[in-house]
Amino acid sequence: MSSVTISEVIILIASTILAGSFTAYAIFYGNLIQNNVASSIDAVRQQMNIRVRIIYATVSEGYFVVYVKNVGNLPIPESSFPYVDLYIGPYRRAALYRYSPNEPPSAGYFCIADANSNGLWEAGETAIFKASCEGSLNESLYEVRIYLRSGIGDSCLFSPP
Repeated sequence: MSSVTISEVIILIASTILAGSFTAYAIFYGNLIQNNVASSIDAVRQQMNIRVRIIYATVSEGYFVVYVKNVGNLPIPESSFPYVDLYIGPYRRAALYRYSPNEPPSAGYFCIADANSNGLWEAGETAIFKASCEGSLNESLYEVRIYLRSGIGDSCLFSPP
């Protein structure tokens, strides 16, 4: 009779250890998933706080000049400038321009000048985008589109002076 009691105690101890191990495993991975979801939500929230708006666009001295305001809540660092896509050209035929830190920009490139030249496009600050004008300006209507790394952007139609 005592052998039955000892075997029951052994089974009870083993099942308690197994249940505790499973619970610890479930809690650990539950917290891991919760942290991943929280950081994903943070990243999306941060992307939603970065927005730009085209204020004005024109042509001056052989360059397209576009004034773009950071209307979001977060600054845009200079390290993000190479990931900005700028499309400028005749309406429905705009061409892609890539970022270049050199001023004046060469054909197919644009440069960005922030208002206080500190390399950080602050929230509420207007930056000046300058892109080389390729060819003659025969069209009556031009378009400019800007897209940030996150895909958020703005567009505007303008007529050359």
